[in-house]
Amino acid sequence: MATELPGRQATGAATDGGAGDGAGARLPQLHDARNPGTDLDLDWVMSAQANTSAIERRAATLPARRTVKKAHQAAWLLKAVTLIDLTTLSGDDTPGRVRRLCAKARRPVRDDLLEALGMGPVTVGAVCVYHEMVPVAVEALAGSGIPVAAVSTGFPAGLSPFRLRVAEIGESVAAGAREIDIVISRRHVLTGNWRALYDELREFRAACGEAHMKAILATGELGSLRNVARASLVAMMAGADFIKTSTGKEAVNATLPVSLVMLRAIRDYFERTGYRVGYKPAGGISKAKDALNYLALLREELGRRWMEPDLFRFGASSLLGDIERQLEHHVTGRYSAAWRHPMG
Repeated sequence: MATELPGRQATGAATDGGAGDGAGARLPQLHDARNPGTDLDLDWVMSAQANTSAIERRAATLPARRTVKKAHQAAWLLKAVTLIDLTTLSGDDTPGRVRRLCAKARRPVRDDLLEALGMGPVTVGAVCVYHEMVPVAVEALAGSGIPVAAVSTGFPAGLSPFRLRVAEIGESVAAGAREIDIVISRRHVLTGNWRALYDELREFRAACGEAHMKAILATGELGSLRNVARASLVAMMAGADFIKTSTGKEAVNATLPVSLVMLRAIRDYFERTGYRVGYKPAGGISKAKDALNYLALLREELGRRWMEPDLFRFGASSLLGDIERQLEHHVTGRYSAAWRHPMG
């Protein structure tokens, strides 16, 4: 990891919602200057390459090289809990389901397990819902410091009229969402129209205002790892606060090779500009061992600073249940039934 660049790190900037409500601890501008974006640098974008076979070999070796056991594993899993965007994005979502999910977000791990582990209360990183459920989630999380994230811009395909996609962001922000997960137009990547992608994302960023923008690249639909690398750079140049792998609705979602490409793009951007951008793998991450693999890769590529909620999130729902089961096994020596760890 490169040494930190001077002059760009904030010493304590203002946060959304004020310093006293605890919510700012999950927003990057509390710790670092928010990424303002840069002019589109096509030379930089086009210089991004990806050696697919080498990337896949590197990712394949990770689970065997990096393992944690016993108390160390429990500590890493508790850290993973604080990095989860607890998500429900189903067509049959109801206010009751969202309220139950928010209750789980407030107390993601049973009190008896936390006590046995010598831990105080923990919460997840955020709760992620469709726009329609934002007011319900905001009300249910009031006073908790847990932000609400809304998927937006014609999620998951991003094919609705552009003005409606921009307006949807504004509606979610007005309803109380403090993080907006937007989807890009994949056609811009597939046709190499980087200017169109940049301009689109700049407008989305402006519409987000103080809310943080997570740019979903839908990496499983971009055709190549080289396209993933280039799209990652363009999204960060356009001012994305996070880059995110997937909507969770594609045939292929988060993978370790894709993550390696995106993490190295984040590192490259930080080394050139001094601004940290967050990372969110999403889709298909349902087991505790998967979370450990992603955290190990993150630690290797970007260092300890990125292992905080303001710079890393898991987009997941069932992942939390499996982590809680593993923690119970660590405490009791027995695996419990899944019904003992309900999501909502």
